[in-house]
Amino acid sequence: MGKILFVSGIDTDVGKTVATGVYAKKLMDQGFTVITQKMIQTGCETFSNDILVHRKIQQIPLTQDDLDGITCPYLFHYPCSPHLAATLEKRQIDDQIITEKTQQLASRYDVVLLEGAGGLAVPYTHQATTLDFIAKHHYPLILVTSGKLGSINHTLLSLMACKTYNITVHSVIYNRFPEKDPLIEQDTQHYLQHYLQQHFPTTEFILLEKFNF
Repeated sequence: MGKILFVSGIDTDVGKTVATGVYAKKLMDQGFTVITQKMIQTGCETFSNDILVHRKIQQIPLTQDDLDGITCPYLFHYPCSPHLAATLEKRQIDDQIITEKTQQLASRYDVVLLEGAGGLAVPYTHQATTLDFIAKHHYPLILVTSGKLGSINHTLLSLMACKTYNITVHSVIYNRFPEKDPLIEQDTQHYLQHYLQQHFPTTEFILLEKFNF
């Protein structure tokens, strides 16, 4: 079975979809077979926009797993939290179905990058959040952050939540694109690197620079 890594962010629109694609491409360039999966996608009509972004960055066409819906088990129209999107469509999200699809992918690929929706505490049902899902399955976490104002607070809260839930933080990806206030961005980067060294010494800190795709 391949390795499964969960990708989440400190907030919505922090760049985790791009970070997922870039990390997948990096692993592919190292010789690994890699597939990305979207746990749940909201705000889409017929296909996962995030999967399309992943494949574009990976520079590969859509796979049969994409076309069969295995890489995105749940797709909802309204752009909101998964629990609300499902309620609006009178549907239920079953995390067992998501897990079954992930296991199918892990049986055929070296690495599965499973991207969540929004931040760590986003509810996907009225009883469970993404944190609950990650902890239940013991997935190592890739946490995506950035240098925008407020990122230190959001990143530290996310890391503290991971400690509470006994979630292993595999790596922190620091998204530097698009460029922000250079003074804040540089200080945030140094602060988070120092914090990880003190409190998460085995967690890798990865810089995501500007790139074209």
